[in-house]
This record gives sequence, structure tokens and C-alpha cells, in this order.
Amino acid sequence: MKSKVINEMNMVIPSYSVNESYARYAVSAFVAQMDPTVDELGDIRTVVSEAVTNCVVHAYRDAPGKIYISVKCYDDGKLRVKIRDKGCGIADVKKAMEPLFTTDTTGERGGMGFAIMESFTDKLTVRSSLGFGTTVTMTKCLNIVRK
Repeated sequence: MKSKVINEMNMVIPSYSVNESYARYAVSAFVAQMDPTVDELGDIRTVVSEAVTNCVVHAYRDAPGKIYISVKCYDDGKLRVKIRDKGCGIADVKKAMEPLFTTDTTGERGGMGFAIMESFTDKLTVRSSLGFGTTVTMTKCLNIVRK
């Protein structure tokens, strides 16, 4: 049986670093309706934070842009979070997803963003096109109690 969307939200925020915490809390507040565990909620906050930070730091290097966030809650406890930008894109997604890989030349970034996202989700997909942006889709299956 195919899962059914029971609720969804969409938001668009400018790619300012101060908006990373706003995105993290907005998504976690929305997801709270599914009654996740404290650990699940922490995982969701972490993956949203990492994905939004990637948009801020890497996608829009020269000027701020928009970050598109979509969240869907399903009747079977599945949660899908999609974070998209229309920035510079990633030349080699496979390479970018390797732990410790970074394009940052300042030494401030550790290159663990995708590895962290992957470890806290059940499924992570990254699609990117140079000059057109990147879409990160994270799926998490919550341990919900059926009533």
C-alpha cells in the first residue's frame, strides 16, 4: 500500500547564515505533529542544519539567493525533507558526498555535511546541475505508535 501525505509545508528563506537556525526550528516544529522521539527530532534538526548550511556556504558564494524547503509527513510515519537551491551546483556529487571532501579553502569546513546527513536519515539523495543548483532529499522513517 502506498503511503499517503497527511500534511506538508513549504517555505522559502534567503541564504543568510542567521536563517539556518530558523529553518531548523521551523521544520522541527512542523514535524512535532508526528510525535517523534527526542533522538529523531535531533536527527531532523541536524540534517536540516547541514543542508541549509551547504546552501549558505557553497551554493551562493557571491550573493545571497533563495533556499526552498519542503516537508511532507506521511500516514506510515515517513518524513521527507527536501532542501533546494538555485546556486552554482556541484560538479561531482559522488566526490562531494565523500567524508572529508570540501571545496572550502579557508580550513573552516570539515567536509562532513553529506556524511552526517546520510547517517541521520534512512535515505539521502543529492541531485545537482552546474549553474542550476542542488536538491537534497532526506527521508526518515519515524517510529510512530499507531492508535
